[in-house]
Amino acid sequence: MRTSRIAKETSKATISVSPSKRPSQRQTRSFAASLTAFTADATILESNSPQTIDENSDGDSSLSSVATVASFDIEDCAPPSSISRKRKRSADSPLTTLTAASTTIDNRSSSSKADIKLGNGSEATVRKSPRQPARKVLNEAGEVEIHPPANWAEVYDLVKEMRKEILAPVDTMGCETLAEEQSTPRDKRFQTLIALMLSSQTKDTTTALAMRRLHTELPPPGLTLENILTVPATTLNTLIYAVGFHNNKTRYIKATALVLRDRHGGDIPDTAAGLMALPGVGPKMAYLCLSAAWGRTEGIGVDVHVHRITNLWGWQRTRTPEETRMALQAWLPRERWHEINRLLVGFGQTVCLPVGRRCGSCRLAERGLCPGVVAEMGKERKVKKEKKKKKEVVGKVEVRDLAAEEGDPGLKVEGGTAVLIKEEGEEEIVSQFFS
Repeated sequence: MRTSRIAKETSKATISVSPSKRPSQRQTRSFAASLTAFTADATILESNSPQTIDENSDGDSSLSSVATVASFDIEDCAPPSSISRKRKRSADSPLTTLTAASTTIDNRSSSSKADIKLGNGSEATVRKSPRQPARKVLNEAGEVEIHPPANWAEVYDLVKEMRKEILAPVDTMGCETLAEEQSTPRDKRFQTLIALMLSSQTKDTTTALAMRRLHTELPPPGLTLENILTVPATTLNTLIYAVGFHNNKTRYIKATALVLRDRHGGDIPDTAAGLMALPGVGPKMAYLCLSAAWGRTEGIGVDVHVHRITNLWGWQRTRTPEETRMALQAWLPRERWHEINRLLVGFGQTVCLPVGRRCGSCRLAERGLCPGVVAEMGKERKVKKEKKKKKEVVGKVEVRDLAAEEGDPGLKVEGGTAVLIKEEGEEEIVSQFFS
């Protein structure tokens, strides 16, 4: 006896809502780790987070969505791009499938040499440097020591030399330079924090334009804590509309202003933990703000450029900026913690771009110190040249007179005017047509 479609759907719905037959869901370690990435310190704030947010100042109800969980820095918690999305196969899968997969992986090995085009126009073949990451070594006392990469000092000094000759956007529009000089020290610290909050997933030029609007379009004296508290959220969202995730950043900035007023006396926290407890502030922002606003360097501000370039050099193998920060702080001298962010951000903006790296202009590639040098296409592309058609009104003809010429692709009627599209060397055809 055949079962009807309605009976099948009814049975399926009954099974799905039945509590006794629903299988228990298991939480894997990878899923739990992904959840902890949404907080700066992987903890839920109890006493340090605002339980309620006053909405009477601007009448915007969107602030009620700010949770009591510490907000995260979007840029610091970006998912790793190296996670494989291939479907896992069971133990009884055919062996031929596994063999084919391993063959594909082996064929993707890159060459140890690359052809690049140097800055003077000449082409050269350079050898890639082997990756030599920092390593853990047991000393005589049985303690673990972190030995830095073998050639890190030479690489670092060459990058500093190149950066002295190249002006990058971060040098003139970085978050440390966007505070108004005539502002009070307290307002400068607040402006530095706001600039860092706006800079996440946003180019420096866009962040500078948004900060300029806040300085000039807010009531005098401009970007201050008091003005952020009184300005409506819709107006603030309009002023920072150009930056990425402006809706979330509007809520974060308004909530942060309330926390600073109620719990920090109108000033920003002077500790990394206090800064990371603010909505939308992650480790990168906290350490950069602490260094720029208070003059204390307690950690490395690792953004996508620092994370990408140091992994490209083979200094470590990490998946997230936070892992990169911990790896670098284990061996990099402390006096370089503050400058490395601006150094590598500018290097990533001008030379070692995320897409289309300019290895021909990099001295690391010329000296064979970069493991990630890529070959540049020195051959010119052959483009088929087409005859340029020159659109010219050579005369006016009544539309009814074109009945015999409907099949002519060179004629086009525009508002009762016949436009003859001619190519060079067709003067005779034109003269015959209008004769």
